Amino acid sequence: QMQGTRPTPPPHSVTETVVGVVLRNYDRDGNFTQIDNITGSVTGIVPDRPGSGTYEVYSDCSGVTLVQPDPNNPNLVIKEKIIVLRGGAEIRSIVESPAPLMVSSVAKRIKPN
Repeated sequence: QMQGTRPTPPPHSVTETVVGVVLRNYDRDGNFTQIDNITGSVTGIVPDRPGSGTYEVYSDCSGVTLVQPDPNNPNLVIKEKIIVLRGGAEIRSIVESPAPLMVSSVAKRIKPN
């Protein structure tokens, strides 16, 4: 589950509130794929958008992801700072860049190891 704010593209060019759900599959090798459903207060819903990225988890359970959330826009890469909790059963994140995104998320494992 994610929520926050982001800028909208022209012609709106305003900041909108966003909420959404993301199903992300980590491969335990530093890569992941995802499907997201994000709703913006101005732009509306973008259903079932595929995405992918990479991740790294450090020994202190902090880490980073690089997400390409839109296959139609390969130049958009979102960097998230993450904390892995409860032996990998939960991940909390914030967007570090690009700066206009102010998004946080809470992820919970839905499949057993």
